[in-house]
Amino acid sequence: MGDTAGASFSKIIKSLGLVFGDIGTSPIYTVGAILLFIVPTTFNMFGLLSLITWTLFTIITIQYIWLAMSLSDKGEGGTIVLKRILDSLLKPGFAAFTVSVLTIIGIALFIGDGVITPAISILSAVEGILLVPGFEETSPLVLLLIAAVIAISLFLFQRRGTDRIAWVFGPVMAIWFTALAVSGAIMITGAPQVLFALSPTYALDFILENGWASLLVMSAIILCVTGGEALYADMGHLGREPIVRGWVVVFPALVLSYLGQGAYVIMTDNTHNVLFSMIHHISPIIYVPFLLLSLCATVIASQAMISGMFSIMYQGMTTRILPKMKVEYTSPDLQSQIYIRAVNWMLLVAVLVVMYEFRTSENLASAYGLAVSGSMMISAIMMTLIFLYQHKPVQMILSALLIILDGLFFISTLFKIPHGAFWSFIIAAIPLIIIVTYILGQKKLHAMLRPVLMGEFLPRYRESYENFPKIRGTALFFMEDVKTLSPYISQVIFKNEILYENNILVSIDITDKPFGISTAFDSSIAPGLHIFTVTAGYMEVFNVVGLLKERSIDEKTIFYGIENIVSDDPLWILYGIIKKVSPPFVQFYTLPPEKIHGVVTRVMM
Repeated sequence: MGDTAGASFSKIIKSLGLVFGDIGTSPIYTVGAILLFIVPTTFNMFGLLSLITWTLFTIITIQYIWLAMSLSDKGEGGTIVLKRILDSLLKPGFAAFTVSVLTIIGIALFIGDGVITPAISILSAVEGILLVPGFEETSPLVLLLIAAVIAISLFLFQRRGTDRIAWVFGPVMAIWFTALAVSGAIMITGAPQVLFALSPTYALDFILENGWASLLVMSAIILCVTGGEALYADMGHLGREPIVRGWVVVFPALVLSYLGQGAYVIMTDNTHNVLFSMIHHISPIIYVPFLLLSLCATVIASQAMISGMFSIMYQGMTTRILPKMKVEYTSPDLQSQIYIRAVNWMLLVAVLVVMYEFRTSENLASAYGLAVSGSMMISAIMMTLIFLYQHKPVQMILSALLIILDGLFFISTLFKIPHGAFWSFIIAAIPLIIIVTYILGQKKLHAMLRPVLMGEFLPRYRESYENFPKIRGTALFFMEDVKTLSPYISQVIFKNEILYENNILVSIDITDKPFGISTAFDSSIAPGLHIFTVTAGYMEVFNVVGLLKERSIDEKTIFYGIENIVSDDPLWILYGIIKKVSPPFVQFYTLPPEKIHGVVTRVMM
């Protein structure tokens, strides 16, 4: 029993570092961002504190912890998992097409969120330097350079992997949440009346009093729940139970911090850099250690977002939503620890551009939230459809109400567009254009390059195997489907008359389940012709070379097809560029480069 409790406690601590980093660093900038829109009267402070508390409860506790986390596929969560569940419930048609469109938009918005989160978290923590004695006059440019150096260091470290130091993430975040809770509780003792703000009536009074103007405040309130979507997407790392129990610790700590910041503003009227000013007010002695702790917390939160980005990109590649990119494994023990170089450097460039464009966390906060609220609304829509088809009326009604709430938050963030929120659209538009172009291009290419049916291929192969001279050794030919062969295979064997003693057709079949790997070897197809099939879940990161060795396959040559796209149409030109810059199929699975031979097919589109 003790061992079970210890393991459970260990997982809860891990969840603090792996899952709650993003939402846990929101108190650094949320209250200051809200106070850009309202005068800090007692009525307004009670209203915004009540709104923060009940937004956290409604969106995180109800939407994600209760509803979304009840929808998983072998413990995995996220937009793609919701799509997979809906695919099993819906028949092909308009509804299924709409779900696919929502998924693509959701992924694009998640990527947009993933760029802004590290930028605002790191910038807001670095700005705490201004309250250190002797550093009050530090120029914004110096602060920006420090934030940029931290961001660059973080992204440079990705290739080495985080498994060696990940064990410290949880304890550091545990100290962070303790510091938030204790500092908040200390300030509440100075203005205990803020505890009345726990009543939802203050939130309702604030909205009724301000009417449509309260939408401006809601566009900043949404910042308190940034990280909710990532929290659900990261569920597979630890499972539902540690995250639920972790939230029981995190939720009170966040509420105490926000109430404490509210009490501090009521007592001092200071609305700038509220959390750091509050800590300095409590005791200047503890300020520098708290500042260093906040920098560690923001780096951990950013790390969790980057790791989540790698995971969602990998899911997108295996489910053929995104073009293939080279994947490297950073841990000999944990296959889920991956590094995608192209994604890493594109993210870093985007983060640095956003930092340079906005300069301060206040400016960034005035543009942040659009991608967050958009992805939350899409999740609510997909959950409502799932509960509808699963005949769960209570959950369906709650999810439908959450669509309205998330929709209001999304509408509120549209007011931020003149203040820079259009950057969320720009950032999200880039992956959206790539995804749509890639899907359309693959569909058109598949229609143009008619696969060769196995029934047509075998008679010609048997004849060729009898008559052609054969090269000693084994050749591998990669293909998508065991029933149909890519045209390049016929080109190699029949047109170029390249035939080995053993020819193995390798098919990698990605299933609609997240996990599970199995292999099959069929040697009864024809003389010297075999089929090796790998069946894997879409979350599995596996080593093809290792699986081949398990079957005692020692290949001499590996063939694969490359399409050279030629077109005058801008859409297909872009598709051609995507095909050229994305690594070939075989490089995606890190096969030995000295054995690889690409067969080029010129395609006019």
